[in-house]
Amino acid sequence: MPYNAVREMTRAQCLLVCVREWAEQLPPASFALVMATGIVSIAADLLGFSWLAVALFVINLLAFAVLSVMMLLRLTLFSSVVMRDLRMHGHGAGYFTIVAGICVIGVQVCLLGEAPGVAGILWVLAIMLWFGITYGFFTAVIVSQTKPSLSDGLGGIWLVASVATQAIAVLGTTISSAVGEADPTMLLLCLVFHLMGCMLYLNVIALIFYRLTFLPVTPESITPPYWINMGATAIATQAGANLLILGPQSALLTEVSPFVKGFTLFFWAAGSWWIPLLVCLMLWVHWRRRRPLVYTPVLWAAVFPLGMYTVSTYQLAQALELNELLLIPAITVYVALIAWSLTFLGLLRRLLRELDGVLQTLSGPRPSQ
Repeated sequence: MPYNAVREMTRAQCLLVCVREWAEQLPPASFALVMATGIVSIAADLLGFSWLAVALFVINLLAFAVLSVMMLLRLTLFSSVVMRDLRMHGHGAGYFTIVAGICVIGVQVCLLGEAPGVAGILWVLAIMLWFGITYGFFTAVIVSQTKPSLSDGLGGIWLVASVATQAIAVLGTTISSAVGEADPTMLLLCLVFHLMGCMLYLNVIALIFYRLTFLPVTPESITPPYWINMGATAIATQAGANLLILGPQSALLTEVSPFVKGFTLFFWAAGSWWIPLLVCLMLWVHWRRRRPLVYTPVLWAAVFPLGMYTVSTYQLAQALELNELLLIPAITVYVALIAWSLTFLGLLRRLLRELDGVLQTLSGPRPSQ
């Protein structure tokens, strides 16, 4: 907004304008912050850093509350912008971070807050949003008459559709474990969402692998959301491991246990394969091609997979009684914590710069009354 126009406003009006602008510009994938903070908190709790897990839980509750209010404002004041983004190949999939973020918060509420009832409410909310976003987004991009090329329209953010679907299975199984006696219908739903998430991953990752290997790439096109190539396999591993642990409580899960075990190992192995390649790509971008690493909101999409791989490997070791695997999360938890800390510092610097700009505007000269 032009400075002269701002000067003619009262401080209250100026603040409202700033809030409106923030809501309008809120990225569809903004809840990746909640996903990343929540999963790193859970990883810290599993690896014995209870105090740090609680601190991150508090931060995440605050972030979730702020982002929820901003997203509701965006939906209320700029519904046409929300619908436009939802129909876009490059942006619409970002709204799946809302579903995944709600589920991650739900797991924290269940494990750290010891409130499975509240987590159950969040689970139902996540399922309802999943239906709306899933069939709204995929219907819109399918019937669209003007479609981008594969290079322009497809990226790692598409895999958040799989992550959100698996997140529903993870939250459902976490609630079932917390209450002691699992509901067979709930476990069936968790199994169905787990398998649907696997289907979405296999469909999308084939296109992404083709896009990376057969179409030209630039340093600008190798963005942090490509880490979700690994993160989506990690959450599939966690969902499968949780189902295996709950297997004795369901006749159906007992019946399909060998299949789930093999599929879970498959996704863990696939995620492990992706990590060195993603590191090589990041080195190519930031070391060989000398692109600076600066904070952007999409960096949270790279933090989440690191925490998710830590948690999923820990859960897999528990489900299959493979104590040798516990060495991996004992190391990767520090990588996840360092990545979260650096990204959070980048976020704070950006917020402080924006806040400073707002305060300077508010403290500027006002017209005489």
